[in-house]
Amino acid sequence: MKLLVLTKKFPYPLKDGESLAIHGLTKSLSELGCQVCLLAMNTSKHFYAGNSLPEEMSHYHEVRTVALDNAISPVDAVANLVRGVSYHISRFDSEDYHQALTEWLEAEEFDIVQLETLYLAPYMSTIRRLSDAQVVMRSHNVEHEIWERCSENIGFAPKRWYLRHLTRQLRDYERSQLNQYDLLLPITPRDKKHFERLGCRSETFVLPIGLETKCGPPTYDSYAAAPSLHFIGSLDWLPNLEGLQWFLNDVWPELHRRLPEVEFHIAGRNMPHAIRQLQMDQVIVHGEVADSCSFVTAHSISIVPLLSGSGMRAKILEAMSLGRVVITTTVGLEGIKARNRRDLFIADTAKQFVLAIEDCLRRGRKLERIGRNAHATFYRHYDRRVLARRLLERYEALVLTERVA
Repeated sequence: MKLLVLTKKFPYPLKDGESLAIHGLTKSLSELGCQVCLLAMNTSKHFYAGNSLPEEMSHYHEVRTVALDNAISPVDAVANLVRGVSYHISRFDSEDYHQALTEWLEAEEFDIVQLETLYLAPYMSTIRRLSDAQVVMRSHNVEHEIWERCSENIGFAPKRWYLRHLTRQLRDYERSQLNQYDLLLPITPRDKKHFERLGCRSETFVLPIGLETKCGPPTYDSYAAAPSLHFIGSLDWLPNLEGLQWFLNDVWPELHRRLPEVEFHIAGRNMPHAIRQLQMDQVIVHGEVADSCSFVTAHSISIVPLLSGSGMRAKILEAMSLGRVVITTTVGLEGIKARNRRDLFIADTAKQFVLAIEDCLRRGRKLERIGRNAHATFYRHYDRRVLARRLLERYEALVLTERVA
């Protein structure tokens, strides 16, 4: 089985959900005997400057990259507004990438071309013109739903109007592509139903995120010490930044008043200046940490205060795999099989977050039981090898059906 995977970013370092999801699946497929090639955009936003591939990407048969300046341009944004073209999508529609894809497809045959997210859909025409490969869209989210939820939380009316307009364009584009794929891979049953309501009649196969647990087996030493909270995530992703700011503004003041000894540790990539310079009692800002495994395992309680987003949150799964106690919202938990107050805690309001954290502290060393349950739940449902094996069986059936036809 020969796969060509198209990505809108160079999927390294393995510090964000998208890169972790791509890595976990492609490595597992390679281990199952597939020849996996990668054509990655090397964007200005997530630029990889290395001269050689990192060891973590050695499972790819071949990797090619295309430099792409996808910086937000006010001029282009206004032009797209007038033309009625989705600016979210057009920022990733590159003539150089079309050319690189053309050269590869003209020189080599593939069984599957796997698109990682909707932002690769503009390359469908090039693939169909040059290849008989089955085209698979791996949908990490219902993309327009993220922006719908974000726009609901914008207070400034002109910005809210503009974001809603962009979201409508993105929704129309996402809907228009749904029946163009040979197979659609929603990441959750909920996303599958959402796509069907939008008119999807293509074949679908729900494929949750399966992670490479690079940190090794969990340790539980932190539960013997005074509990501390942590947040870690890419802060150039709007839902992460939005959720963290809400927690700091709406939850932390009351929490600190009631539990003045508790520390809150914040780490993340592309941290804005306002967060880096934050001065709040018992809030420790680390910036981007060199070793995320050590950072997460040093703190018992993982705070994931998502107010918007879609799909599955890889950082929640990563924390569960490390035996951490996660406190998140209903939105954050979407698509993840875990039970409230057994495997983690759900809190949707500032008051609920405060009460959940107080509950954790009252449990003392018994809180470790929740962390152990989280670890067991992760391995029961989200082992990357099991999920990849199921997908490969689906791919084999898809290719066989096409050959017979």
